[in-house]
Amino acid sequence: MNLLNECREAKRIGISAHIRPDGDAVGSCMALYLYLKKMLPEAEVKLFLETPPDSMGHLQYLKDIDSEYACDKTFDVFFALDTGSERLGKAESFFESAAKKINIDHHISNQNGCGDINVVEPQAGSTAEILYGLFEEENLDVDIAVALYTAMIHDTGVFQYSNTTPRALQIAARLIGFGFPFSKIIEESFYQKTYLQNQIMGRALMESIRFMEGRCIVSCVSRKMMDFYHVTSSDLDGIVNQLRNIKGVDCAIFLYEINLLEYKVSMRSNECANVARVASFFGGGGHVRAAGCTMKGTVHDVINNLSLHIEAEFKENEKCTMES
Repeated sequence: MNLLNECREAKRIGISAHIRPDGDAVGSCMALYLYLKKMLPEAEVKLFLETPPDSMGHLQYLKDIDSEYACDKTFDVFFALDTGSERLGKAESFFESAAKKINIDHHISNQNGCGDINVVEPQAGSTAEILYGLFEEENLDVDIAVALYTAMIHDTGVFQYSNTTPRALQIAARLIGFGFPFSKIIEESFYQKTYLQNQIMGRALMESIRFMEGRCIVSCVSRKMMDFYHVTSSDLDGIVNQLRNIKGVDCAIFLYEINLLEYKVSMRSNECANVARVASFFGGGGHVRAAGCTMKGTVHDVINNLSLHIEAEFKENEKCTMES
Protein backbone atom coordinates (compact mmCIF):
# COMPACT_ATOMS: atom_id res chain seq x y z
CA MET A 1 0.00 0.00 0.00
CA ASN A 2 1.18 3.49 -0.86
CA LEU A 3 0.08 5.37 2.24
CA LEU A 4 0.17 8.87 0.81
CA ASN A 5 -1.56 7.90 -2.43
CA GLU A 6 -4.46 6.43 -0.46
CA CYS A 7 -4.88 9.74 1.37
CA ARG A 8 -3.92 12.19 -1.35
CA GLU A 9 -7.47 13.29 -2.25
CA ALA A 10 -8.83 13.15 1.29
CA LYS A 11 -9.99 16.35 2.95
CA ARG A 12 -10.74 14.78 6.34
CA ILE A 13 -8.61 11.95 7.79
CA GLY A 14 -9.24 10.23 11.12
CA ILE A 15 -6.97 8.00 13.21
CA SER A 16 -7.68 5.84 16.24
CA ALA A 17 -6.60 2.67 18.05
CA HIS A 18 -7.96 0.31 20.64
CA ILE A 19 -9.56 1.19 23.94
CA ARG A 20 -7.22 1.42 26.94
CA PRO A 21 -4.37 2.37 24.58
CA ASP A 22 -0.90 1.03 25.33
CA GLY A 23 2.46 2.29 24.14
CA ASP A 24 2.20 0.84 20.65
CA ALA A 25 -1.31 2.21 20.16
CA VAL A 26 -0.44 5.72 21.36
CA GLY A 27 2.96 5.88 19.68
CA SER A 28 1.75 4.51 16.35
CA CYS A 29 -1.25 6.84 16.25
CA MET A 30 0.89 9.84 17.10
CA ALA A 31 3.50 8.91 14.48
CA LEU A 32 0.87 8.56 11.75
CA TYR A 33 -0.85 11.77 12.84
CA LEU A 34 2.39 13.78 12.68
CA TYR A 35 3.42 12.20 9.38
CA LEU A 36 0.10 12.94 7.65
CA LYS A 37 0.01 16.49 9.05
CA LYS A 38 3.47 17.04 7.63
CA MET A 39 2.97 15.41 4.25
CA LEU A 40 -0.65 16.47 3.58
CA PRO A 41 -0.89 19.97 5.08
CA GLU A 42 -4.13 20.77 3.25
CA ALA A 43 -6.00 17.88 4.87
CA GLU A 44 -7.73 18.01 8.26
CA VAL A 45 -6.27 15.19 10.36
CA LYS A 46 -7.98 14.16 13.60
CA LEU A 47 -6.60 11.80 16.25
CA PHE A 48 -9.02 10.06 18.62
CA LEU A 49 -7.84 8.09 21.65
CA GLU A 50 -8.83 7.48 25.20
CA THR A 51 -6.59 9.48 27.53
CA PRO A 52 -3.05 8.04 27.17
CA PRO A 53 -1.23 6.78 30.28
CA ASP A 54 1.13 9.18 32.06
CA SER A 55 4.09 7.21 30.75
CA MET A 56 3.42 8.71 27.30
CA GLY A 57 3.97 12.25 28.57
CA HIS A 58 7.21 12.70 26.60
CA LEU A 59 5.39 12.55 23.24
CA GLN A 60 4.87 15.85 21.48
CA TYR A 61 1.36 17.07 20.59
CA LEU A 62 -0.56 14.91 23.06
CA LYS A 63 -2.81 17.96 23.43
CA ASP A 64 -4.01 17.33 19.87
CA ILE A 65 -5.64 14.03 20.89
CA ASP A 66 -9.43 14.19 21.08
CA SER A 67 -10.42 11.99 24.01
CA GLU A 68 -13.99 13.30 23.97
CA TYR A 69 -14.62 11.92 20.46
CA ALA A 70 -16.37 15.19 19.66
CA CYS A 71 -17.09 14.89 15.96
CA ASP A 72 -20.30 14.92 13.92
CA LYS A 73 -18.76 14.76 10.45
CA THR A 74 -17.75 11.80 8.32
CA PHE A 75 -14.19 11.10 7.20
CA ASP A 76 -12.81 10.52 3.73
CA VAL A 77 -10.22 8.14 5.19
CA PHE A 78 -10.14 6.62 8.66
CA PHE A 79 -7.29 4.53 10.09
CA ALA A 80 -7.75 1.82 12.71
CA LEU A 81 -4.31 1.07 14.16
CA ASP A 82 -3.20 -1.84 16.32
CA THR A 83 -6.70 -3.36 16.50
CA GLY A 84 -9.78 -4.59 14.73
CA SER A 85 -12.84 -2.35 14.57
CA GLU A 86 -14.56 -4.08 17.50
CA ARG A 87 -12.08 -2.55 19.98
CA LEU A 88 -12.14 1.01 18.66
CA GLY A 89 -14.65 2.02 21.30
CA LYS A 90 -16.28 5.37 20.56
CA ALA A 91 -14.26 5.69 17.34
CA GLU A 92 -15.88 2.62 15.78
CA SER A 93 -18.74 4.66 14.33
CA PHE A 94 -16.25 7.07 12.70
CA PHE A 95 -14.40 4.14 11.16
CA GLU A 96 -17.52 2.38 9.87
CA SER A 97 -18.96 5.52 8.28
CA ALA A 98 -15.73 6.58 6.55
CA ALA A 99 -15.56 6.57 2.77
CA LYS A 100 -12.31 4.57 2.96
CA LYS A 101 -11.36 2.38 5.90
CA ILE A 102 -7.70 1.40 6.42
CA ASN A 103 -6.66 -1.14 9.03
CA ILE A 104 -2.98 -1.47 10.04
CA ASP A 105 -2.27 -4.10 12.67
CA HIS A 106 0.06 -6.89 13.75
CA HIS A 107 -2.21 -9.00 15.97
CA ILE A 108 -2.59 -12.60 14.87
CA SER A 109 -6.23 -12.52 16.00
CA ASN A 110 -6.95 -9.89 13.31
CA GLN A 111 -5.31 -11.61 10.36
CA ASN A 112 -8.03 -10.72 7.84
CA GLY A 113 -8.30 -7.09 8.89
CA CYS A 114 -11.46 -5.01 9.14
CA GLY A 115 -10.99 -2.30 6.51
CA ASP A 116 -11.34 -1.72 2.80
CA ILE A 117 -7.55 -1.79 2.81
CA ASN A 118 -5.76 -4.03 5.29
CA VAL A 119 -2.08 -4.13 6.16
CA VAL A 120 -1.89 -6.84 8.80
CA GLU A 121 1.50 -8.44 9.49
CA PRO A 122 1.40 -10.84 12.47
CA GLN A 123 5.14 -11.42 12.17
CA ALA A 124 5.86 -7.76 12.96
CA GLY A 125 6.80 -6.90 16.52
CA SER A 126 4.59 -3.81 16.63
CA THR A 127 2.24 -1.75 14.53
CA ALA A 128 4.91 0.95 14.51
CA GLU A 129 7.26 -1.45 12.73
CA ILE A 130 4.70 -1.75 9.93
CA LEU A 131 4.13 2.00 9.79
CA TYR A 132 7.84 2.65 9.41
CA GLY A 133 7.76 0.61 6.22
CA LEU A 134 4.86 2.69 4.91
CA PHE A 135 6.51 6.05 5.62
CA GLU A 136 8.99 7.71 3.29
CA GLU A 137 12.13 7.57 5.40
CA GLU A 138 13.52 10.84 4.10
CA ASN A 139 10.42 12.64 5.40
CA LEU A 140 10.71 11.49 9.01
CA ASP A 141 11.66 13.96 11.72
CA VAL A 142 12.61 13.66 15.38
CA ASP A 143 9.03 13.84 16.71
CA ILE A 144 7.85 11.08 14.38
CA ALA A 145 10.94 9.03 15.24
CA VAL A 146 10.29 9.36 18.99
CA ALA A 147 6.67 8.24 18.54
CA LEU A 148 7.69 5.20 16.49
CA TYR A 149 10.48 4.26 18.88
CA THR A 150 8.17 4.57 21.89
CA ALA A 151 5.64 2.27 20.25
CA MET A 152 8.27 -0.31 19.39
CA ILE A 153 9.91 -0.51 22.83
CA HIS A 154 6.56 -0.97 24.54
CA ASP A 155 5.30 -3.80 22.36
CA THR A 156 8.63 -5.64 22.28
CA GLY A 157 9.48 -5.12 25.95
CA VAL A 158 12.52 -3.04 24.97
CA PHE A 159 13.37 -5.68 22.37
CA GLN A 160 13.42 -8.62 24.76
CA TYR A 161 10.08 -10.31 23.91
CA SER A 162 9.91 -13.14 21.40
CA ASN A 163 8.12 -10.88 18.88
CA THR A 164 11.31 -8.83 18.40
CA THR A 165 12.46 -9.17 14.80
CA PRO A 166 15.82 -8.40 13.20
CA ARG A 167 13.99 -5.72 11.22
CA ALA A 168 12.74 -4.12 14.45
CA LEU A 169 16.31 -3.74 15.68
CA GLN A 170 17.41 -2.29 12.34
CA ILE A 171 14.57 0.24 12.42
CA ALA A 172 15.34 1.15 16.04
CA ALA A 173 18.96 1.84 15.08
CA ARG A 174 17.82 4.23 12.35
CA LEU A 175 15.37 5.96 14.67
CA ILE A 176 17.86 6.66 17.46
CA GLY A 177 20.04 8.23 14.78
CA PHE A 178 17.74 11.25 15.07
CA GLY A 179 19.51 12.00 18.34
CA PHE A 180 16.70 11.91 20.88
CA PRO A 181 17.44 10.63 24.44
CA PHE A 182 16.34 7.05 23.82
CA SER A 183 17.66 5.66 27.12
CA LYS A 184 15.68 8.26 29.07
CA ILE A 185 12.52 7.35 27.13
CA ILE A 186 13.04 3.66 27.97
CA GLU A 187 13.61 4.39 31.65
CA GLU A 188 10.77 6.86 32.15
CA SER A 189 8.09 5.37 29.90
CA PHE A 190 8.72 1.63 30.27
CA TYR A 191 10.50 0.86 33.56
CA GLN A 192 9.72 3.75 35.89
CA LYS A 193 6.69 3.29 38.16
CA THR A 194 5.10 5.37 40.86
CA TYR A 195 5.12 4.32 44.50
CA LEU A 196 1.43 3.32 44.27
CA GLN A 197 2.06 1.28 41.10
CA ASN A 198 4.79 -0.63 42.91
CA GLN A 199 2.53 -1.13 45.90
CA ILE A 200 -0.28 -2.68 43.86
CA MET A 201 2.22 -4.82 41.95
CA GLY A 202 3.68 -6.06 45.22
CA ARG A 203 0.21 -6.92 46.49
CA ALA A 204 -0.62 -8.78 43.27
CA LEU A 205 2.62 -10.77 43.41
CA MET A 206 2.21 -11.54 47.10
CA GLU A 207 -1.30 -12.92 46.58
CA SER A 208 -0.56 -14.85 43.39
CA ILE A 209 -1.20 -18.58 43.22
CA ARG A 210 0.67 -21.22 41.22
CA PHE A 211 -1.09 -24.31 39.87
CA MET A 212 -0.68 -26.99 37.18
CA GLU A 213 2.41 -28.20 39.01
CA GLY A 214 3.64 -24.62 39.21
CA ARG A 215 3.66 -24.05 35.48
CA CYS A 216 0.77 -21.59 35.58
CA ILE A 217 0.35 -18.60 37.89
CA VAL A 218 -2.63 -16.33 38.48
CA SER A 219 -3.30 -13.14 40.38
CA CYS A 220 -6.38 -10.95 40.65
CA VAL A 221 -6.92 -7.34 41.69
CA SER A 222 -10.43 -6.49 42.80
CA ARG A 223 -12.18 -3.18 42.38
CA LYS A 224 -12.10 -2.76 46.16
CA MET A 225 -8.32 -3.22 46.12
CA MET A 226 -7.92 -0.68 43.30
CA ASP A 227 -10.00 1.84 45.23
CA PHE A 228 -7.96 1.23 48.38
CA TYR A 229 -4.68 2.02 46.59
CA HIS A 230 -6.27 4.79 44.47
CA VAL A 231 -5.08 3.24 41.23
CA THR A 232 -6.62 2.90 37.77
CA SER A 233 -6.25 0.20 35.14
CA SER A 234 -3.21 1.93 33.63
CA ASP A 235 -1.41 1.53 36.96
CA LEU A 236 -1.62 -2.25 36.57
CA ASP A 237 0.62 -2.37 33.50
CA GLY A 238 3.56 -4.70 33.89
CA ILE A 239 2.08 -6.98 36.55
CA VAL A 240 1.38 -9.86 34.18
CA ASN A 241 4.90 -9.63 32.74
CA GLN A 242 6.40 -9.78 36.22
CA LEU A 243 4.32 -12.87 37.00
CA ARG A 244 5.56 -14.52 33.81
CA ASN A 245 9.18 -13.76 34.80
CA ILE A 246 8.95 -16.11 37.77
CA LYS A 247 11.20 -19.12 37.29
CA GLY A 248 9.32 -22.25 36.25
CA VAL A 249 6.21 -20.40 35.07
CA ASP A 250 5.14 -21.14 31.49
CA CYS A 251 1.91 -19.13 31.53
CA ALA A 252 0.82 -16.15 33.64
CA ILE A 253 -2.75 -14.91 34.08
CA PHE A 254 -3.62 -11.55 35.55
CA LEU A 255 -7.15 -10.27 35.99
CA TYR A 256 -8.65 -7.15 37.40
CA GLU A 257 -12.27 -6.35 38.11
CA ILE A 258 -13.92 -3.86 35.76
CA ASN A 259 -17.55 -4.44 36.82
CA LEU A 260 -19.42 -6.73 39.16
CA LEU A 261 -18.55 -10.30 38.09
CA GLU A 262 -16.63 -9.01 35.06
CA TYR A 263 -12.86 -9.14 34.63
CA LYS A 264 -10.24 -7.92 32.20
CA VAL A 265 -7.83 -10.81 31.60
CA SER A 266 -4.21 -10.54 30.46
CA MET A 267 -2.06 -13.58 29.66
CA ARG A 268 1.63 -14.05 28.92
CA SER A 269 3.34 -17.29 27.95
CA ASN A 270 6.45 -18.87 26.55
CA GLU A 271 6.56 -21.37 23.70
CA CYS A 272 4.44 -23.80 25.72
CA ALA A 273 1.13 -22.04 25.04
CA ASN A 274 -0.54 -19.96 22.35
CA VAL A 275 -2.47 -17.55 24.56
CA ALA A 276 -3.94 -15.73 21.54
CA ARG A 277 -5.82 -18.92 20.76
CA VAL A 278 -7.00 -19.13 24.37
CA ALA A 279 -8.13 -15.50 24.39
CA SER A 280 -9.93 -15.78 21.05
CA PHE A 281 -12.11 -18.58 22.46
CA PHE A 282 -13.48 -16.00 24.90
CA GLY A 283 -13.88 -13.21 22.36
CA GLY A 284 -10.45 -11.64 22.85
CA GLY A 285 -7.19 -11.82 20.98
CA GLY A 286 -3.65 -10.56 20.74
CA HIS A 287 -0.30 -12.20 20.13
CA VAL A 288 0.77 -15.81 20.45
CA ARG A 289 2.72 -15.00 23.64
CA ALA A 290 0.67 -12.02 24.88
CA ALA A 291 -3.11 -11.81 24.69
CA GLY A 292 -6.19 -10.80 26.60
CA CYS A 293 -9.96 -10.86 26.81
CA THR A 294 -12.88 -9.84 29.00
CA MET A 295 -14.73 -12.54 30.93
CA LYS A 296 -17.77 -12.69 33.19
CA GLY A 297 -18.33 -14.78 36.30
CA THR A 298 -16.60 -15.23 39.60
CA VAL A 299 -12.81 -15.25 39.81
CA HIS A 300 -12.91 -19.03 40.20
CA ASP A 301 -15.15 -19.37 37.13
CA VAL A 302 -12.77 -17.31 35.04
CA ILE A 303 -9.68 -19.20 36.18
CA ASN A 304 -11.31 -22.61 35.73
CA ASN A 305 -12.48 -21.76 32.20
CA LEU A 306 -9.08 -20.44 31.20
CA SER A 307 -7.27 -23.39 32.77
CA LEU A 308 -9.02 -25.92 30.55
CA HIS A 309 -7.68 -24.22 27.43
CA ILE A 310 -4.22 -23.51 28.82
CA GLU A 311 -3.90 -27.15 29.85
CA ALA A 312 -4.87 -28.14 26.31
CA GLU A 313 -2.12 -25.88 24.98
CA PHE A 314 0.41 -27.53 27.30
CA LYS A 315 -0.66 -30.98 26.12
CA GLU A 316 -0.39 -29.95 22.49
CA ASN A 317 3.19 -28.89 23.10
CA GLU A 318 4.39 -32.19 24.59
CA LYS A 319 8.06 -31.46 23.92
CA CYS A 320 7.74 -28.25 25.90
CA THR A 321 5.98 -30.17 28.69
CA MET A 322 8.81 -32.68 28.93
CA GLU A 323 11.41 -29.90 29.07
CA SER A 324 9.61 -27.93 31.79
